[in-house]
Amino acid sequence: MTQQRNSRIDADATRRISLPCEGGCTCGSVRYRLLATPLIIHGCHCSLCQRQTGSAFAINALVEAENVEVLSGDIDMLKVMTPSGLGQTITRCTNCHVAVWSYYHKHELNERIRFLRVGTLDDPTAFPPDVHIYTSTKLPWLSLPKGVPAVARYYKVNETFSRDSLARRAKLLETG
Repeated sequence: MTQQRNSRIDADATRRISLPCEGGCTCGSVRYRLLATPLIIHGCHCSLCQRQTGSAFAINALVEAENVEVLSGDIDMLKVMTPSGLGQTITRCTNCHVAVWSYYHKHELNERIRFLRVGTLDDPTAFPPDVHIYTSTKLPWLSLPKGVPAVARYYKVNETFSRDSLARRAKLLETG
C-alpha cells in the first residue's frame, strides 16, 4: 500500500556523509567527485526507470551540477523520450555505457540539477532514499521501508524538501 505523506524531509539531520566522496562507472574510466550533500534522494519506481536500470527502481540523488566534479573519462549524452514528451538526457561513460547521471527536461532547473545515480558512488550505503516516488507503478512484490515517505506520483517540492534544500534550490532558480 502506498503512503501519501507530505512531510518535510530533514535529510541533513539523519544522513552522515563524509564529503567529498567519489564515484564512477563500471570500467573506471569516468570518475567524479560529489562536493555537497544531495538536495534529496529519490527511489523512483516509474516504469521508465525500471526499464532503463533493468531493476525494480532507480535511486537518484539530486545535486547541483556545480557540486559534481568530473575527474576523468569521456562521457556521452543520450537523449531519450519520457512520458512527459520533454525527454531526459542520460550521461554515460563512452566505454562501458553505464549511466552516471541524467537531466530531466521537464524539471525547471534542467541541466543545473544532476540526477546522480546513487549506485555509481563508491559507497552508496550513506545515500538511502528520502522519498519513494511513482509508487503507483512499483513492482507489487517489493516492500518499502516503514518511515520513508512514499507517493503515488511526484511530491510537492515546497512541502517535501528540507529548508536547506529549498534555499539551495531557490538560489539556483535566481541564477537561472
